[in-house]
Amino acid sequence: MTATDTFQAEWQDWRTAREAALADPHGWLSLTALHWLDEQPTGLGEVPGLWHVDGDTVVHSGTAFADVVTPVEGAPGERIEFGDRIAEIIRRTGRFAVRIHDPKSPALADFAGIPVYEADPSWVVAGRFDTYPDGRTVTTGAVVDGLEHHHNAVGTVTFDRDGSEHTLVVFGDGSGPTRVLFTDATSGVTTYPAARILHLSAPADDGTVVLDFTRAENLPCAFTDAATCPIAPAQNRLPFPVEAGERDPRQEAAA
Repeated sequence: MTATDTFQAEWQDWRTAREAALADPHGWLSLTALHWLDEQPTGLGEVPGLWHVDGDTVVHSGTAFADVVTPVEGAPGERIEFGDRIAEIIRRTGRFAVRIHDPKSPALADFAGIPVYEADPSWVVAGRFDTYPDGRTVTTGAVVDGLEHHHNAVGTVTFDRDGSEHTLVVFGDGSGPTRVLFTDATSGVTTYPAARILHLSAPADDGTVVLDFTRAENLPCAFTDAATCPIAPAQNRLPFPVEAGERDPRQEAAA
């Protein structure tokens, strides 16, 4: 097997695993609604009971049951099961919401794979990772007006493309995998406009990392309006087209 064959086989394995994860019966494609809550008890329709905010908690009450949930800001939500549906309670920028997961959602039923660019090994590039001496927080907006995301920035990655040097801010928790959120000249044209995410290899001893743009992924908001994804920070907006990785599924569907 040639190096090109190996690259293509490994890329296809990544793509197969990525689509299998997205098609999880209670994953992102199962989302059918996003309900913002306030202090007034409100019925949601898709799941039973009434829901309201009480301080830092969400209270769910019904005829014979009651739940009090304290979701963590910015974290995956707390889940309550109702048969095959799930109510996921989230907190974003101090606001509370309930997302409904339904394994019978139209998006899951219609899912036929993620549109992608053909895998081109020239989009696998070497970069240099430089660690920030002290942790810092980068704040970005979100696809939902009025929300913010606060990211732990651990350093930068610098790479060369067509003779020009580019630097991106890298997010992570300081001990595990690192990632960048970026846009480029394809954003809003053939790829999702808010951002794509790219996971980086672990840095070598000399700080070298690999940026495999053929594995640039859509954020959940590319597939559903019930997500609250961040947008790319201003520092991570590449001026050239990255014709690699995942394309915008909504534009492909409309074409």
